[in-house]
Amino acid sequence: MRRIRLKYAGLAALLVLGSWTAVGTGQAAADDAPAEARQQPASEGLLRAMQRDFGLSKQQAQSRLAAERTATTVAPKAREAAGSAYGGAWFDTKSQRLTVAVTSGASAATVREIRAAGAAVRTVEHSARELDATKARLDRLSAPAGVSSWNVDPAANTVVVNVVEGKRADNDVRAFVARARDAGPVTVGTAPAAPRTYAAGTVGGDPYYTGNVRCSIGFSVQGGFVTAGHCGQQGASVRGWDNSYIGTFQGSSFPENDYAWVSVGSGWWTVPVVLGWGTVPDQLVRGSAEAPVGASICRSGSTTRWRCGSVLAKNETVNYQQGAVRQMTKTSVCAEGGDSGGSFISGDQAQGVTSGGWGNCSSGGQTWFQPVNEILGRYGLTLVTA
Repeated sequence: MRRIRLKYAGLAALLVLGSWTAVGTGQAAADDAPAEARQQPASEGLLRAMQRDFGLSKQQAQSRLAAERTATTVAPKAREAAGSAYGGAWFDTKSQRLTVAVTSGASAATVREIRAAGAAVRTVEHSARELDATKARLDRLSAPAGVSSWNVDPAANTVVVNVVEGKRADNDVRAFVARARDAGPVTVGTAPAAPRTYAAGTVGGDPYYTGNVRCSIGFSVQGGFVTAGHCGQQGASVRGWDNSYIGTFQGSSFPENDYAWVSVGSGWWTVPVVLGWGTVPDQLVRGSAEAPVGASICRSGSTTRWRCGSVLAKNETVNYQQGAVRQMTKTSVCAEGGDSGGSFISGDQAQGVTSGGWGNCSSGGQTWFQPVNEILGRYGLTLVTA
């Protein structure tokens, strides 16, 4: 990493800090980014990573990325067209199209408009509003440790409560599941392990440090960068890879949320770049248009470097030991200690900062991230973009 810093000295602020950064786009209103900025060709490194992690050919990886860009553009138009009949949406990897769920009350004209926008249509029983209301009722409950998380699953048209494997017979878990089912359409799934955050004690590498905690940078914003809230409290001092002072946590929230932002000073500065770790070229950030469920997504980190997977669920409540964190996005990307706070990207769009998960990058696992647009909106920040 020292050679990379010397080679890209002009990018030092982000590359040095970038223990978890990834490709993205935009500002808080990334949908306004020009079309040409969202259609930059994928780098050879990104294509190689997708070939490795998805088992795709180069042509298949290119095709999938192009289809996902289209789905990201179609999603808000289709939701608007569906109106109150909207039941959710997801990217179907087999058809490589966005699928939009609508209730039986959707008119023929509405269905035609959604299809004309470029999406497939599926009729479901429950609207997204009904499913979101059910999840909100669950969010008001206190969950035992045996319950891993809960989320709206648009493809299954239900709210899924994920119970840690082997804990379904636990009395507290059974009581929570019974109350959850009273709240609305709920099914029970299984989580292989309980979730945990990915902060780590001080070790070598290319991280930033807060006290004896090691975490990774998310995305550059005007005046600093965003990261995970569990990495440090407001007012905490932050040090870089060389132990020099970087800045201070200006805002932090955990649990309930898992986001924070750090001011940058003392010779450090921000650039719209994320670290590729030699697997992919260092990437430019161009915006933050939200990718749909089913889309491919990648991340980069100081511990496990560049990894790819898929978006599995949105608006999931994760029940960490420290307390529940809401409105998270679940992915099939692995991560390990020290990766907390780092960047998640889809195509060239910033998606969020790493929170936690289960498993590792040897045997596999799942990881959640806090959506970046929520962080930008909460603190009034502007993403630094190319």
